[in-house]
Amino acid sequence: MSGWDDLETPAVAEPDPKRNDLDIWVARTFATEEGKKVLAWLREQYLEHPAWQPGAEATFGYWREGQNSVVRDLETRIARMK
Repeated sequence: MSGWDDLETPAVAEPDPKRNDLDIWVARTFATEEGKKVLAWLREQYLEHPAWQPGAEATFGYWREGQNSVVRDLETRIARMK
């Protein structure tokens, strides 16, 4: 930002071609029958289990949410290509 005018003009982000390419590659990979099975397995292994349980170290929950975020990122990239 260089002045007050920047606060009044909304910033328009340029599309990142690397991000778009990655979305395409992920969507293609998981569009195959094998890819769908792998994504279903990832979802079942990570997203469908609790990230933390009472009595466990709090840091375990952070670690598990990190695992979950990888699966969520893949699903988000696939959804953007639909």
